[in-house]
Amino acid sequence: MSKRGSDFLHHWISEYLPDDPIIDPFLLVIDMTVVAKRAAETQGIPGPEIDEEIGTIYKLIMQGLR
Repeated sequence: MSKRGSDFLHHWISEYLPDDPIIDPFLLVIDMTVVAKRAAETQGIPGPEIDEEIGTIYKLIMQGLR
């Protein structure tokens, strides 16, 4: 993943991770991954650039949930 992709995701996740109790963390991670990818694309970070390390997005969100 590019530096700008990584920077974007770290910033995005920190802003959009919910403060409320999480009922289904798996579903939340999937939903947030999809929304993060769309948000990256609107910022000019192409999908394939994010797709290279899509597992990283899951991991980053899971770490944020902890």
